[in-house]
Amino acid sequence: MNMRIGPIVKGSLTYIPGVKRVFLKRDTGGTNSAKYCYDVWLKHLTMLWESGMHSIPNSLAELGPGDSMGIGLAAMLSGVDTYYALDVVKYSNTNFNIRILNELITLFHERASGPAEGWPNCDQYLDENHFPSHILTEDELRISLSEERVSRIRNAIMEPESSNSGIAVNYVAPWSDESVIDKETVDVIISHAVLEHVVDLKGAYRALYTWLKPGGMMSNQIDFSSHGLSEKWNGFRAYPEWVWKLIVGKRSFLINRQPHSVHIDLMERNEFKIICDLKHYRKEGGIQRSQLSSHWKGISDDDLAISSAFIQAQK
Repeated sequence: MNMRIGPIVKGSLTYIPGVKRVFLKRDTGGTNSAKYCYDVWLKHLTMLWESGMHSIPNSLAELGPGDSMGIGLAAMLSGVDTYYALDVVKYSNTNFNIRILNELITLFHERASGPAEGWPNCDQYLDENHFPSHILTEDELRISLSEERVSRIRNAIMEPESSNSGIAVNYVAPWSDESVIDKETVDVIISHAVLEHVVDLKGAYRALYTWLKPGGMMSNQIDFSSHGLSEKWNGFRAYPEWVWKLIVGKRSFLINRQPHSVHIDLMERNEFKIICDLKHYRKEGGIQRSQLSSHWKGISDDDLAISSAFIQAQK
């Protein structure tokens, strides 16, 4: 078993008072870039459109926005009026969000090219400039990017408790239960490389179903790789449980290790209708079944090989 020592040391250090809070504090990555947020939003928007969502939602919730609320702000610049950003740790701050917003405004005004790389590839649904002009039409953007509306979005970021004439930004960190959003008030929920970190997946999927309006949709991209915790992309499934406990340490979240089938099962148990289930298989560079720890001996061949999934479901 090729075991990385670094993750074990880092996890063990969390048992030392103060280290968990100071030494291990870091950026989450990704949403510290306006272009990344722009591309992620356009991907989810385009794929939701292909799955049957043929109008910009009024309300959107995002799990795990990370360093900024950029993905949600991109949605608001597309016409979303109410945005809920839910995280387990408070990473985001007002000044940084305003900076990301300003950069996003430029990208939208330029109709900058969208997701030309990454998986799943949705370029076939975009125009020749890699922009979803069939969704974000000139008429739609003229309204959503008006100076008056952008000013209200900016004010909602700076003063979230004040009334903003129908524009609302709600940042909740940490969120602990489904009561943070009223029942059946959200049109769309998205998450991008987040659900693999959620400890209480059962509670999370129950909350997602509770928040969505009847007919509401959710769009989730889930990464099943080791996130650098092992030499092989799925090598964490070779670690004995005592090693895994050392790696996790006292951190409230890392990766939950749950495979694709568990997510599908939890969605179906909560009465979601699966409308899109794209799976990325990675059969090279991983461990073999003979290398699995006793905890994972029963995993299916499918789950062992799926490194990422893009799943959309409807209530």
